[in-house]
Amino acid sequence: MRIAGLFHYPVKSLRGLAVDELTLEARGPRHDREWMVVDSNGRFLTQRTTPRMASLTARLRTGQLELSDDLGAVLLVEPTSTSSRDVTVWRDTVTATDCGDAAATWLTARLGQPCRLVRMPDSTIRPVDPKYSPRPDAHTTFADAYPVLLTNAASLDDLNTNLPAPLGMERFRANVVISGAPAWAEDEWRAVTLGSITFDLVKPCARCVVITTDQRTGEQPNGSAPLSTLARLRTLQPFGAIFGQNAVHRSTGTLRVGDELHVVTTQPRPSYRALEQ
Repeated sequence: MRIAGLFHYPVKSLRGLAVDELTLEARGPRHDREWMVVDSNGRFLTQRTTPRMASLTARLRTGQLELSDDLGAVLLVEPTSTSSRDVTVWRDTVTATDCGDAAATWLTARLGQPCRLVRMPDSTIRPVDPKYSPRPDAHTTFADAYPVLLTNAASLDDLNTNLPAPLGMERFRANVVISGAPAWAEDEWRAVTLGSITFDLVKPCARCVVITTDQRTGEQPNGSAPLSTLARLRTLQPFGAIFGQNAVHRSTGTLRVGDELHVVTTQPRPSYRALEQ
């Protein structure tokens, strides 16, 4: 078993980037979901309500954030100002720095609603839910809840046998994709090592409408089928439709494509609806 793919998302809910390595810092992969788009009330925007976010790309260029669309328009975001504001991601309200009017104008024009780009400074600490955190100091960026999301390529292969059209793993917006494991083996993993880093798998990942969105176009070509099928086969109470595992790393370091995975501890497989049918 080894790492087959690594993915990085500088701006929450914009298109992901395949990378050869990820450097893990205290709050997760370096610069992953460090930026976020917020509405006029400072509340986070995602593909759940704004699927066209998938048609925009963010990447780092020599320390600067570059935004681009599929028509070739590019914006280099200037270093963040000293202007701070409170923003909300799910139930958490944290302090962020505003990225300025140019970024706000660029994103507003492409997303069709007033919005601004913000960045989480190093001074902001957003703790992981203590109900699932393996340690009291675990924290993350603007990710939904946890520093790392791990998925299994064989599990997607199995899911695709039940879908009218196969999905790519990009629909599930993972950081780490594993190959060489049996389908759904990740359900039983409690802790694993990837390369030299140990991870606690703390909570199954509940999926939402985002998996229905094509991550190149922002469209939903298969309607609700990907989510409704997953819900029929893989519902776990009280979470919902499950695919992948949220993980918290025990140390910093670098992950590379090809690094081996070793299972440290296991747990009984949960009772998913229709898992064995």
